[in-house]
Amino acid sequence: MQRRYRTIDQRLKEVDDGPCVLTVFANPDDAEKRYLIEELKLDEHTLNSALDPDELSRLEFEPEHVALIFKRPKSYSSTDDFLFKVSSVGAFLFKDRLVIVLAEDVPLFDGQQALRGQTPAFLLLRLMYRTIFHFLEHLKIIATISDELQIKINRAMENRHLINLFTLEKSLVYYLNSINTNGALLEKLRLNAPKIGFSPEELELLDDTQIENSQCYKQAEIYSNIVASLMDARASIAGNNLNVLMKTLNMITIGIMVPTFVVSAFSMNVPIPMQHHPLAFYLIMTLAVFSALVFFVVWRRRGW
Repeated sequence: MQRRYRTIDQRLKEVDDGPCVLTVFANPDDAEKRYLIEELKLDEHTLNSALDPDELSRLEFEPEHVALIFKRPKSYSSTDDFLFKVSSVGAFLFKDRLVIVLAEDVPLFDGQQALRGQTPAFLLLRLMYRTIFHFLEHLKIIATISDELQIKINRAMENRHLINLFTLEKSLVYYLNSINTNGALLEKLRLNAPKIGFSPEELELLDDTQIENSQCYKQAEIYSNIVASLMDARASIAGNNLNVLMKTLNMITIGIMVPTFVVSAFSMNVPIPMQHHPLAFYLIMTLAVFSALVFFVVWRRRGW
């Protein structure tokens, strides 16, 4: 699917034809891929990398354009079961326009937000800046979900909630890797700024993007450490609860065995004391109850 944009009154507006500053190809079909390779001279491997969710961020210089692959959060679906995924975006910067290739059709810019610059390079940096805030929005959602899961785990130790928490931890690992590779890409852009031809305004936006990406990485790292600590704490609590439960069951078993031993001793098929006494049954039962009480008193005093 192809969409074309032009800046009108400092805002991106979608147009059907004519000159455009931004072209977006969302999940391109075979015909659109041929157009990108044959007409725009995009490298086929780089084009396929833009659609590969496992591809790392990188920067390449081609004769007629600059090719970038960077990471962005993938739109979350309820079928993902708390797994927040990442996707790749291919950005191909020409002198007169910017071409974006991605695997899913998602809004890349805020339609009502005014753009200070109208150059393709400014749009590229603005897109990467917006991607960082997309990561931050997902991190806030992950933090909220982890708090809710913690409450549910405190109420009921179910494996389902622990698995969901583990899935969130896995998502944060993916996010950390993606944000880190984006940071390396931004650093390469800063080093090659004269070669790309960034203006002073674009360099200022690039510096702001680097700062925001660094803060985003630190925040993701904090959330990852918190979720990992929660996982370790829940495992320790579960093990401690199991030990307490086994201890209680052992005490109950021993407490039952003491009066059982007394009753069994007077139930043997051999001559025993008081076997002809008229109150033998009541005496034996009293002795059994008394032995159980003695055991529980000793248990309490020794703090077992």
